[in-house]
Amino acid sequence: MENSTKILFVLQGLNETMSSKHTYFAVTHLVYIFTIIVNLTLIATIILEKTLHEPMLILLCNLCVNGICGASTFYPKILVDLLSELSVIPYGACLAQIFVLYSYIFCEFTTLSVMAYDRYIAICKPLNYHSTITPQKIVKLLLLTWLFSMSESAIAVILIARLPLCGFKIEKIYCTAWAVVKLSCVDTTINNVYGSILVFFHISQAVLILISYVNIIKASVRSQEEWNKFMQTCLPHLIALTSFLIAFVFDVMYARYGPTSRFHTLRNAMSLEYLIVPPLLNPLIYGLRMKQIRRRIFRIRSQKVHALK
Repeated sequence: MENSTKILFVLQGLNETMSSKHTYFAVTHLVYIFTIIVNLTLIATIILEKTLHEPMLILLCNLCVNGICGASTFYPKILVDLLSELSVIPYGACLAQIFVLYSYIFCEFTTLSVMAYDRYIAICKPLNYHSTITPQKIVKLLLLTWLFSMSESAIAVILIARLPLCGFKIEKIYCTAWAVVKLSCVDTTINNVYGSILVFFHISQAVLILISYVNIIKASVRSQEEWNKFMQTCLPHLIALTSFLIAFVFDVMYARYGPTSRFHTLRNAMSLEYLIVPPLLNPLIYGLRMKQIRRRIFRIRSQKVHALK
């Protein structure tokens, strides 16, 4: 396939839903709308309430912004595919989807890493917290997070774009780097090495986060106050990280080393989990666990009710 700009990839991941596409469309549409609403609610609450301009909540706001970016790249395309007889995506759109989705994944990992660092300082070294973790430092870390994540994704897309392709069928619901690389006619060692480096780096990130949480738990059991702080802010973070990590590692390992003709339903479910669950779960578990956010949301709601009356 010499002229790659005219390639239309066929996404075969929706083949198993052919008989109930309209049901899936309705459910997916509702989930997408709800995801956007809960994330925007949390973002607006944190931005409008000056007392919530704390480092941890700034990080949470970034997590919600990232969730909206990831969801808005994935949901509109799958909604269109659910109403179409054939799921296809142009070559350029496929590369764009890879760039945004991988930026979302890398940004999620790195933001969760920064959040773990914030909680580690807050609980293990509380006397140094306000001098070490400042809003200005958090903003710089978040800028680096976005730049680093987009740079990782851009390099992956550039390495893919140089490959001539000999196929056009992708056995997933959306485009991934490995799914396109497998369609190449030439040696893909560079792509494979770069992909392995990224996987190793981000899994190492996750291991460091878990190690930091071991230290946080050790420090938290010393007093009831520290344990309450852990349960309120760290436990939701740990739940979000674990959910995201398990699905991501499974999808990567299965795509590279799993059988190609078995367990398609499980594979599709796990590959969707880290695109659907985190953007939906993060604002809910944090919004429900953190008292200051709940109070502000209820206050805004009560003010609107009184205004209507």
